[in-house]
Amino acid sequence: MKKIVQIQYRSSPSGDFARRLHNEFVQVGVGSSIVSLYSDVPASEVQLNLGRTPRFVSRMDNRANAFLTRKTNKEYGLFSYPLLGTNLADLGPVKEADVIYLHWVQFGYLNLKNIGQLAKLGKPIVVILHDMWSITGGCHYSFDCNKYQNKCYDCQFFPGSNQRDLAAIGFEKKAKLYAKYDNLYFVSPSKWLYDCAKQSGLTKSKPVHYIPNVLDRKVFKPIDKKIAKEILNIDQEQRVILFGAVAVNSPYKGWPYLKSALDILYQTESAENTLVLVFGGGDNREIAASIPFKTRFLGRLHDEYTVALAYNAANVFVAPSLADNLPYTIFESLSCATPVVAFNTGGIPDLIQHKVNGYLATYQSAEDIANGIGYCLNNSLKEVQPPAELDNGLSMQKHLELMDSITRAN
Repeated sequence: MKKIVQIQYRSSPSGDFARRLHNEFVQVGVGSSIVSLYSDVPASEVQLNLGRTPRFVSRMDNRANAFLTRKTNKEYGLFSYPLLGTNLADLGPVKEADVIYLHWVQFGYLNLKNIGQLAKLGKPIVVILHDMWSITGGCHYSFDCNKYQNKCYDCQFFPGSNQRDLAAIGFEKKAKLYAKYDNLYFVSPSKWLYDCAKQSGLTKSKPVHYIPNVLDRKVFKPIDKKIAKEILNIDQEQRVILFGAVAVNSPYKGWPYLKSALDILYQTESAENTLVLVFGGGDNREIAASIPFKTRFLGRLHDEYTVALAYNAANVFVAPSLADNLPYTIFESLSCATPVVAFNTGGIPDLIQHKVNGYLATYQSAEDIANGIGYCLNNSLKEVQPPAELDNGLSMQKHLELMDSITRAN
């Protein structure tokens, strides 16, 4: 039996890519374990949670990064330049694995030297592209910048910078690492990021594969909307607009556009029969003060069954992200047969078929987000489900084929 180890920054009982993939690997007879820096999942034979020293190193790296990026242009989001990290090459699960899966490992978990230490073991390393960091000089999303396609320099994150800014240095270090090892394989969950990786100056000559995310369809599935509303104590006559709470100043999540869309919608939709349902850990007070409709907060949901219940209680889910890969929230909502309104950007078109299972709004148009919400509330969409190519079986078949090919090559 083949064994893999999945390395990720944090493990969670809900919304966790590595754990979902772990469960699917186990079902198809592949041994899988997870190594996390932080974890909300108890340690076990298949879940190794690191101790105090690696976490201290992470905190020190975060402080150093906060200083190095203190003058960055915050409207572009997160920029990571890893200085410190932890060597995982001697851990038992890593030594025993046939293949190493690298997930999100920033914030002082692994630096480039640590990734090199893993690559030096000679085992195939599958780098899952959860965002753009692995194919750029350090930004997690480049927005309109295409410099990563050749070489990062004079980065938009660093106003007034020069040719040798942190993005240029980070790009050069990654280029040296990637060139040194031929056992690095890159996997994108979305067609959009796959195309970006094939164009990046860092990965255009490396093996890049497209394999969509997996999702437990036994949890995220349609149930009677009346029952879901009854469990959550929602009036059956109310039409429910659901979204996940976010930091209102996040450059990725598009809160200002959703706020404006709800203001526009307030002019045409009945305020008496409309409820905005919010889950997550955003700033409830600021969000509540900005929404003209009745608003109810579910708070942070820690188990997938409750999350699925919220999707099933909603008439439409809104995800106004300005930069995203293959958002699990959209995948989950569609699996619960609740249509989704989102901007036509990134990997989102992989999930939403316009006016079939949701509404793809014009990028950065609050008015079109409002149009989309109205469309989904006032029309019966008959085919609300994820696209067929996002079937778990197809994704796992691709993972198994990739594992077979790379273990033979190495």
